[in-house]
Amino acid sequence: MVQAFDYDQAFSRNIGWVTDAEQARLRKARVAIAGLGGVGGFHLLTLARLGIGEFNIADLDIFEAANFNRQAGAGMSTVGRPKVEVLAAMARDINPQCRLQLYGEGVKESNLSTFFEGVDLYVDGLDFFAFGAREQVFGYCARHGIPAITVAPLGMSAALMNFLPGGISFEDYFQVAGRPELDKAIRFLVGLAPALLHRHYLADQTRVNLELHKGPSTPMACMLCAGVAASEALKILLARGKVWAAPHGIQFDAYRNRLVHTWRPGGNRHPFNRLAIALARYKLGID
Repeated sequence: MVQAFDYDQAFSRNIGWVTDAEQARLRKARVAIAGLGGVGGFHLLTLARLGIGEFNIADLDIFEAANFNRQAGAGMSTVGRPKVEVLAAMARDINPQCRLQLYGEGVKESNLSTFFEGVDLYVDGLDFFAFGAREQVFGYCARHGIPAITVAPLGMSAALMNFLPGGISFEDYFQVAGRPELDKAIRFLVGLAPALLHRHYLADQTRVNLELHKGPSTPMACMLCAGVAASEALKILLARGKVWAAPHGIQFDAYRNRLVHTWRPGGNRHPFNRLAIALARYKLGID
Protein backbone atom coordinates (compact mmCIF):
# COMPACT_ATOMS: atom_id res chain seq x y z
CA MET A 1 0.00 0.00 0.00
CA VAL A 2 1.50 3.32 -1.13
CA GLN A 3 0.91 6.20 1.26
CA ALA A 4 0.23 9.62 -0.23
CA PHE A 5 3.00 12.09 0.54
CA ASP A 6 2.21 14.93 2.91
CA TYR A 7 4.98 17.52 3.38
CA ASP A 8 3.69 18.79 6.73
CA GLN A 9 3.50 15.28 8.14
CA ALA A 10 6.85 14.20 6.71
CA PHE A 11 8.70 17.06 8.41
CA SER A 12 6.48 17.55 11.44
CA ARG A 13 9.23 16.35 13.80
CA ASN A 14 11.33 19.37 12.79
CA ILE A 15 8.74 21.63 14.37
CA GLY A 16 9.84 22.70 17.81
CA TRP A 17 13.41 23.24 16.72
CA VAL A 18 11.97 25.43 13.96
CA THR A 19 8.60 27.13 13.84
CA ASP A 20 5.87 26.35 11.31
CA ALA A 21 6.66 29.62 9.56
CA GLU A 22 10.38 28.77 9.43
CA GLN A 23 9.65 25.31 8.02
CA ALA A 24 7.60 26.98 5.30
CA ARG A 25 10.60 29.19 4.48
CA LEU A 26 12.89 26.15 4.27
CA ARG A 27 10.41 24.54 1.88
CA LYS A 28 10.84 27.46 -0.52
CA ALA A 29 14.64 27.70 -0.19
CA ARG A 30 16.94 26.64 -3.03
CA VAL A 31 20.38 25.20 -2.18
CA ALA A 32 23.13 24.45 -4.69
CA ILE A 33 25.51 21.54 -4.07
CA ALA A 34 28.47 20.85 -6.36
CA GLY A 35 29.94 17.39 -5.87
CA LEU A 36 27.89 14.47 -4.57
CA GLY A 37 30.70 12.16 -3.48
CA GLY A 38 32.14 11.91 0.04
CA VAL A 39 30.28 14.76 1.72
CA GLY A 40 28.03 16.11 -1.03
CA GLY A 41 25.59 13.19 -1.04
CA PHE A 42 25.13 13.38 2.73
CA HIS A 43 24.67 17.15 2.43
CA LEU A 44 21.82 16.64 -0.03
CA LEU A 45 20.03 13.95 1.97
CA THR A 46 20.40 15.79 5.30
CA LEU A 47 19.06 19.02 3.82
CA ALA A 48 16.24 17.11 2.12
CA ARG A 49 15.26 15.69 5.53
CA LEU A 50 15.37 19.22 6.91
CA GLY A 51 12.63 19.99 4.40
CA ILE A 52 14.59 22.13 1.94
CA GLY A 53 12.36 22.17 -1.12
CA GLU A 54 14.62 23.03 -4.05
CA PHE A 55 18.13 21.99 -5.10
CA ASN A 56 20.61 22.50 -7.91
CA ILE A 57 23.01 19.55 -7.80
CA ALA A 58 26.07 18.79 -9.91
CA ASP A 59 28.43 15.84 -10.32
CA LEU A 60 30.05 14.28 -13.40
CA ASP A 61 31.16 11.02 -11.77
CA ILE A 62 29.73 7.51 -11.42
CA PHE A 63 29.73 5.25 -8.37
CA GLU A 64 32.45 2.61 -7.99
CA ALA A 65 33.46 0.11 -5.32
CA ALA A 66 36.11 2.44 -3.84
CA ASN A 67 33.26 4.77 -2.81
CA PHE A 68 31.59 2.21 -0.51
CA ASN A 69 33.40 3.25 2.67
CA ARG A 70 32.06 6.80 2.79
CA GLN A 71 29.65 7.93 0.07
CA ALA A 72 25.89 8.20 0.40
CA GLY A 73 24.29 6.26 -2.45
CA ALA A 74 27.28 3.97 -3.02
CA GLY A 75 26.42 0.27 -3.06
CA MET A 76 26.32 -2.78 -5.29
CA SER A 77 23.10 -1.65 -6.93
CA THR A 78 24.55 1.72 -7.94
CA VAL A 79 28.00 0.79 -9.27
CA GLY A 80 28.44 2.39 -12.68
CA ARG A 81 25.45 4.71 -12.26
CA PRO A 82 25.77 8.54 -12.30
CA LYS A 83 25.99 9.93 -8.77
CA VAL A 84 23.78 12.89 -9.61
CA GLU A 85 20.94 10.61 -10.75
CA VAL A 86 21.22 8.20 -7.82
CA LEU A 87 21.24 10.99 -5.22
CA ALA A 88 18.40 12.84 -6.95
CA ALA A 89 16.28 9.68 -6.72
CA MET A 90 17.13 9.31 -3.03
CA ALA A 91 16.18 12.93 -2.33
CA ARG A 92 12.88 12.50 -4.18
CA ASP A 93 12.21 9.36 -2.14
CA ILE A 94 12.41 11.55 0.97
CA ASN A 95 10.41 14.41 -0.52
CA PRO A 96 8.63 13.62 -3.81
CA GLN A 97 7.69 17.29 -4.08
CA CYS A 98 11.24 18.65 -3.99
CA ARG A 99 12.43 20.35 -7.14
CA LEU A 100 15.86 19.37 -8.42
CA GLN A 101 17.92 20.74 -11.28
CA LEU A 102 20.58 18.19 -12.27
CA TYR A 103 23.98 19.01 -13.78
CA GLY A 104 25.48 15.71 -14.88
CA GLU A 105 28.40 17.45 -16.54
CA GLY A 106 29.51 18.95 -13.22
CA VAL A 107 30.10 22.65 -12.64
CA LYS A 108 32.23 24.65 -15.04
CA GLU A 109 32.60 28.20 -16.19
CA SER A 110 30.03 27.78 -18.95
CA ASN A 111 27.17 26.72 -16.65
CA LEU A 112 27.84 28.68 -13.45
CA SER A 113 25.15 31.28 -14.13
CA THR A 114 22.44 28.66 -14.61
CA PHE A 115 23.72 26.48 -11.75
CA PHE A 116 23.38 29.40 -9.34
CA GLU A 117 20.13 30.82 -10.72
CA GLY A 118 17.69 31.49 -7.88
CA VAL A 119 20.04 29.95 -5.31
CA ASP A 120 19.89 31.09 -1.66
CA LEU A 121 22.93 29.16 -0.45
CA TYR A 122 25.84 27.10 -1.77
CA VAL A 123 27.10 24.02 0.11
CA ASP A 124 30.44 22.69 -1.09
CA GLY A 125 30.71 18.99 -1.86
CA LEU A 126 33.57 19.07 -4.36
CA ASP A 127 36.48 16.66 -4.08
CA PHE A 128 39.36 18.03 -2.00
CA PHE A 129 41.58 18.21 -5.08
CA ALA A 130 39.02 19.87 -7.41
CA PHE A 131 40.80 23.20 -7.09
CA GLY A 132 39.84 24.68 -10.46
CA ALA A 133 36.12 24.05 -10.02
CA ARG A 134 36.20 25.21 -6.39
CA GLU A 135 37.92 28.49 -7.29
CA GLN A 136 35.31 29.18 -9.97
CA VAL A 137 32.36 28.29 -7.73
CA PHE A 138 33.47 30.31 -4.72
CA GLY A 139 34.50 33.19 -6.96
CA TYR A 140 31.00 33.27 -8.45
CA CYS A 141 29.42 33.21 -4.98
CA ALA A 142 31.61 36.12 -3.85
CA ARG A 143 30.75 38.22 -6.91
CA HIS A 144 27.01 37.60 -6.62
CA GLY A 145 26.53 37.75 -2.86
CA ILE A 146 25.67 34.07 -2.35
CA PRO A 147 26.61 32.67 1.08
CA ALA A 148 28.80 29.56 0.82
CA ILE A 149 29.63 26.77 3.26
CA THR A 150 32.52 24.33 3.08
CA VAL A 151 33.06 21.56 5.65
CA ALA A 152 36.06 19.32 5.05
CA PRO A 153 36.13 15.66 6.20
CA LEU A 154 39.59 15.28 7.71
CA GLY A 155 40.34 12.02 9.51
CA MET A 156 37.39 11.67 11.87
CA SER A 157 36.70 15.38 12.05
CA ALA A 158 34.76 18.13 10.35
CA ALA A 159 36.47 21.45 9.55
CA LEU A 160 33.96 24.26 8.93
CA MET A 161 34.44 27.55 7.13
CA ASN A 162 31.68 29.93 5.99
CA PHE A 163 32.14 32.60 3.33
CA LEU A 164 29.45 35.25 3.64
CA PRO A 165 28.61 38.28 1.48
CA GLY A 166 30.69 41.27 2.51
CA GLY A 167 33.32 39.15 4.27
CA ILE A 168 36.70 37.82 3.20
CA SER A 169 36.45 35.79 0.00
CA PHE A 170 37.66 32.24 -0.63
CA GLU A 171 40.59 33.48 -2.73
CA ASP A 172 41.56 36.25 -0.30
CA TYR A 173 41.64 33.67 2.49
CA PHE A 174 43.34 30.70 0.78
CA GLN A 175 45.40 32.52 -1.89
CA VAL A 176 45.56 29.59 -4.28
CA ALA A 177 45.02 31.27 -7.67
CA GLY A 178 47.81 30.65 -10.15
CA ARG A 179 49.80 28.37 -7.87
CA PRO A 180 50.95 24.79 -8.65
CA GLU A 181 48.53 22.00 -7.72
CA LEU A 182 50.61 20.72 -4.81
CA ASP A 183 50.92 24.20 -3.35
CA LYS A 184 47.14 24.62 -3.65
CA ALA A 185 46.62 21.37 -1.74
CA ILE A 186 48.90 22.51 1.09
CA ARG A 187 47.28 25.94 1.31
CA PHE A 188 43.77 24.51 1.24
CA LEU A 189 44.55 21.98 3.98
CA VAL A 190 46.32 24.48 6.24
CA GLY A 191 43.66 27.15 5.70
CA LEU A 192 40.73 24.81 6.37
CA ALA A 193 42.06 23.31 9.59
CA PRO A 194 44.88 25.41 11.08
CA ALA A 195 44.70 23.37 14.30
CA LEU A 196 45.25 20.10 12.37
CA LEU A 197 43.49 18.08 15.08
CA HIS A 198 43.39 15.01 12.83
CA ARG A 199 47.15 14.71 12.27
CA HIS A 200 47.83 12.88 15.56
CA TYR A 201 46.18 9.53 14.82
CA LEU A 202 46.94 8.75 11.17
CA ALA A 203 47.85 5.06 11.29
CA ASP A 204 49.68 4.75 7.95
CA GLN A 205 51.26 7.91 6.57
CA THR A 206 52.16 6.21 3.30
CA ARG A 207 48.47 6.38 2.37
CA VAL A 208 48.66 10.17 2.05
CA ASN A 209 50.15 11.53 -1.16
CA LEU A 210 49.13 15.08 -2.05
CA GLU A 211 51.13 14.96 -5.28
CA LEU A 212 49.10 11.97 -6.51
CA HIS A 213 45.84 13.38 -5.10
CA LYS A 214 45.44 10.44 -2.74
CA GLY A 215 44.37 10.21 0.89
CA PRO A 216 42.35 7.97 3.23
CA SER A 217 38.81 8.78 4.33
CA THR A 218 36.19 7.75 6.88
CA PRO A 219 32.38 7.61 6.86
CA MET A 220 32.29 9.27 10.29
CA ALA A 221 33.86 12.46 8.97
CA CYS A 222 31.43 12.69 6.04
CA MET A 223 28.41 12.31 8.31
CA LEU A 224 29.79 14.81 10.82
CA CYS A 225 30.29 17.29 7.99
CA ALA A 226 26.70 16.92 6.83
CA GLY A 227 25.35 17.63 10.30
CA VAL A 228 27.57 20.68 10.69
CA ALA A 229 26.76 22.04 7.23
CA ALA A 230 23.01 21.57 7.67
CA SER A 231 23.10 23.37 11.02
CA GLU A 232 24.91 26.30 9.41
CA ALA A 233 22.50 26.21 6.47
CA LEU A 234 19.53 26.44 8.83
CA LYS A 235 21.00 29.50 10.56
CA ILE A 236 21.87 31.23 7.31
CA LEU A 237 18.57 30.53 5.55
CA LEU A 238 16.47 31.53 8.57
CA ALA A 239 18.75 34.42 9.60
CA ARG A 240 18.84 32.96 13.09
CA GLY A 241 21.78 32.15 15.34
CA LYS A 242 25.47 33.06 15.26
CA VAL A 243 27.28 32.23 12.04
CA TRP A 244 31.07 32.43 12.23
CA ALA A 245 32.50 33.51 8.89
CA ALA A 246 36.05 33.32 7.56
CA PRO A 247 38.66 34.13 8.75
CA HIS A 248 37.05 32.21 11.64
CA GLY A 249 37.15 28.42 11.35
CA ILE A 250 35.86 25.57 13.51
CA GLN A 251 37.14 21.99 13.63
CA PHE A 252 35.56 19.23 15.68
CA ASP A 253 37.42 15.94 15.93
CA ALA A 254 35.33 13.01 17.16
CA TYR A 255 38.34 10.71 17.63
CA ARG A 256 40.06 13.13 20.02
CA ASN A 257 36.85 14.63 21.41
CA ARG A 258 38.21 18.10 20.76
CA LEU A 259 36.73 21.30 19.38
CA VAL A 260 38.91 24.19 18.22
CA HIS A 261 37.82 27.64 17.07
CA THR A 262 40.53 29.39 15.05
CA TRP A 263 40.81 33.00 13.86
CA ARG A 264 43.29 33.78 11.11
CA PRO A 265 43.00 37.41 9.92
CA GLY A 266 44.43 37.55 6.42
CA GLY A 267 43.89 33.83 5.96
CA ASN A 268 47.04 32.17 4.69
CA ARG A 269 48.87 35.48 5.06
CA HIS A 270 48.64 35.05 8.82
CA PRO A 271 52.05 34.27 10.41
CA PHE A 272 50.85 30.97 11.91
CA ASN A 273 49.48 29.77 8.56
CA ARG A 274 52.58 30.94 6.71
CA LEU A 275 54.72 28.91 9.12
CA ALA A 276 52.53 25.82 8.71
CA ILE A 277 52.68 26.14 4.92
CA ALA A 278 56.47 26.54 5.00
CA LEU A 279 56.86 23.45 7.19
CA ALA A 280 54.62 21.39 4.91
CA ARG A 281 56.59 22.51 1.86
CA TYR A 282 59.85 21.61 3.62
CA LYS A 283 58.60 18.11 4.50
CA LEU A 284 57.55 17.57 0.90
CA GLY A 285 60.86 18.89 -0.45
CA ILE A 286 59.34 21.88 -2.23
CA ASP A 287 61.63 24.86 -2.79
